[in-house]
Amino acid sequence: MEEEKKIKLGISIGDINGIGCEVVLKTFEDQRMLEFCTPILFASNKIISQQKQDLGIGLNYHGIQSAGQARDNKVNVVSVWKESVDIHYGQATDQAGSLAIKSLKAAVKALKQGEIDVLVTAPINKANIQSDEFNFPGHTDYLAKELGGDSLMFMVTPELKIGLLTDHLAVKDVPASIDGELVARKVGIIDKSLRMDFGIRRPKIALLGINPHSGDNGVIGKEDDEVLRPSIEALSQKGLLVFGPYAADSFFGSGTHLQFDAVLAAYHDQGLIPFKTLSFGKGVNFTAGLSHVRTSPDHGTAYEIAGQGTADESSFKEAVFTAIDIFRNREQFKELTRQPLKAQKLKK
Repeated sequence: MEEEKKIKLGISIGDINGIGCEVVLKTFEDQRMLEFCTPILFASNKIISQQKQDLGIGLNYHGIQSAGQARDNKVNVVSVWKESVDIHYGQATDQAGSLAIKSLKAAVKALKQGEIDVLVTAPINKANIQSDEFNFPGHTDYLAKELGGDSLMFMVTPELKIGLLTDHLAVKDVPASIDGELVARKVGIIDKSLRMDFGIRRPKIALLGINPHSGDNGVIGKEDDEVLRPSIEALSQKGLLVFGPYAADSFFGSGTHLQFDAVLAAYHDQGLIPFKTLSFGKGVNFTAGLSHVRTSPDHGTAYEIAGQGTADESSFKEAVFTAIDIFRNREQFKELTRQPLKAQKLKK
C-alpha cells in the first residue's frame, strides 16, 4: 500500500506581489485536492491570512513551525519569516524578491531532508530575486546546484512535451553554445525522463533546427549540418530514436509534433511560443534530470492582474497533479528496476 500514501507536496510561495499565492490558495480551496496530497506552504501565517482576506478566498489552514509537523487533510503553512510584511500587488519590490528566496530555500531544504516528497514552485520575478546570496537566472539553475543531477527545462502536458537545448540565454549566444556534447546530454536527459517519469518505453524525440529551414543546406547557416545532423546520427547509432533537424516554422502547424513523444527545441522562444500557444493554462514546467521532482505553472507573476482575484489556477493545479504522477512513476520505475524479472514480464 506504499504507493497509496499521501504525498507531501511542498510549495514555495513565490513573489507575494504577484498571483502566485492566489493560484495556490484557489487550488486548495477545493477540498478534494487534499485527497491527493498533503500541501505544505512555505510562507508565513500573516501573508496567507492577508491574501485570503484581500482575495475573498475561503480556505482554512494549519500553521506549523516545520514541515515535519504537517497534518494530512489540511493545508499546512510553515512560517519561514515572522516579521510583518506589506503586500504591494503588481509591484516588483526587493522585499518580495527576498521573501521569495527565503521560501524557496526553506522548501528545498525540506525536500533534501525528506520532509516533503515533491516541490511545486509558484512564480518568481527573475530581477528582484538577485542578491549577493542568490545569483541565478531562475529556479532551474538554483535547483540544479542544490539537488544534483543534470537539469533540463521540460514543458509538459499529456499531449505535448518540449525540452530546451538552451533556456535563459540571449538569442545571439545560442548557436555558439550548441555542440555535439550538449545535444547528446540533453537528448539523454529527455530520453531517461520519458522512460522514468512518464512511463514511455521507447521514446521518439524530434530535434528542431537552429536556423530557419534548418539552414537550407548551409545557405542560412551551417550549424544544423555541422552540429545537429552528426549528433543525431551518433545518437541513432546508440539506439536512441532521435530525428531531425526539423524546420521549426512549420513543425507544429503541420501537426508533425504529434508523431513524437517529445520535442527538443534549440532555444527558449522556439520551444515556449508554440508550447504556450497550444497549451496555455494546461502546461507545466517540469525540471527533468534532478534527483527530486519539481514542477511549476507555465506562467509568471502576472503583476498586471495581481490582487484582483481573477487569476486562473488551472496551470498550478496541473503542476500539482503532474508532480504527484511523476513521483509515483519514479517509485514504480525504481521498483521495476529492482525486480528485473517482474519488469521482463510487463514487457511481454
